[in-house]
Parts: sequence; structure tokens; C-alpha cells
Amino acid sequence: MEQTPNQETPVEETTAQEASPDESLQQASEENTDNKAGENNNNKTDEKTDEKTDNKTNKKKKDKTKRTVFDEINSWVASITIVILLALVIRSLIFEPVRVDGASMNNTLNNGDLVLVTKPKVLSGNLERGDIVICHYPGRIRSTRRVGATFTLNYHTTFIKRLVALPGDSVAISGGVLYVNDTPVDEPDTVIPARSDMPRITLKKGEYFVIGDNRNNSHDSRSFDVGPITEKMIVGHVAFRFWPLSDFGPVK
Repeated sequence: MEQTPNQETPVEETTAQEASPDESLQQASEENTDNKAGENNNNKTDEKTDEKTDNKTNKKKKDKTKRTVFDEINSWVASITIVILLALVIRSLIFEPVRVDGASMNNTLNNGDLVLVTKPKVLSGNLERGDIVICHYPGRIRSTRRVGATFTLNYHTTFIKRLVALPGDSVAISGGVLYVNDTPVDEPDTVIPARSDMPRITLKKGEYFVIGDNRNNSHDSRSFDVGPITEKMIVGHVAFRFWPLSDFGPVK
């Protein structure tokens, strides 16, 4: 028998082809370029985000600063308004300081004395004979100020006098002695007696009679251009002297 030579069956082999050095470098370069481009894009995105955040933060800070300044101004305006209103209420309804100007109340009050004028006694209508009061005289307007087209404010000259007679009382001066309802009045030692007499008069309803303690140097209800005053002309009661300190205390 004739032998047939052994034939080898071809085997397919799968081999990994090794890339050339130039190709590897090119791929690496492309990858690095892509990575750098990606990083740049990311950096730009981050920068934009940071910029937007900074802008928002700055805007918030500016808005906050504006609000803070505006709130501070409003707070000051409100505080000043409250203080002014409170001062007006106190001066109108409670008390106010007044400086004595002139010698018509010597020797009870002297020129330059500072006194505290209270309002409740006048507002409640509890005035008494012998009270020292702050009052206006008829027609004695110091200044006038117009408010708008229809309102006018009159600033009256104020006087410090002693209230000696109330509505319905009779009053007279004879021999330096003050008579009220035909009875001599026991007055403080500080009163300087009048050298001239005043005939007896009777006050009508709503009339009050005021005289300075320095009876020889006082323009008061004894004068024809003043006469008896009304309750509305009395604006305060002198209750206390706080200057000079040597005379500190209640005023009688």
C-alpha cells in the first residue's frame, strides 16, 4: 500500500499587530489635545459660573448697603420726629422752662431767673388766688406766621404776673393794700406795695385780674390797655425756680 504523506491542516493564527511608534505618539498627542480642550472648556465654564456668582454677591451686597443706609435714614427721621412731637406735647400739656425778663415781679422773681411752668393746673381749671401765672395780654401779638392759604399762627408776648382775683370777685387797692371781696389780702413779704390806689371793680364771668409783685413798675390788669384777662390768656402756672441755685425751690 502506498502511504500518503501526512498533510498538515493550516491553523489560522490571530496576532496582535504592534502599532508603530509614530502612530502611538500621534494618538497620544490627539488625546492630550482633547484633554486640554476639555479642561479649557471646563475652566471657562467655571470662570463664567464664578463670575456670575460674584456678580450676584456684589449685587446683593450693594442692595443690602442701600437698604441699610435707607433704613438708617428712616430710623433717624422717625426718631427726630418722635422727639419733636414729644417735646411739643410736653411743652403744651405738662411743663416748660421760662426765663424771667424784666423787674415787674421783683422781689419774688428777678430778671434772669429760670422757672418751671406747669400746665395741668391751668388745663384743669384749678387756678387759685395768689398763683403766679404766665399769661397773654389782649392785642399783644409778637409775630404772625401764615400757614397755607387759610391758617394764621399768632405768637403772643407772654408775661409773668400774680393772679389776685377770680371771676365774680371784687378787687381794689387802697393805701398800698390789696383788697379782694373787700377783704385785705395777706401777701408775701416779697411784694412791693403800690404807691397809688385803684378803685374797686367787680370782675365779670370768665375774667381774671393779674398784677405784678412790683406794684410800682408793672404793666398789668390795672392798665386801661390790658384790663382783666380771660382764662384762655393764661397758659401756665409758675411752680418752681431752678436758677439761680441760691433760690432753688418752689415759688410762692
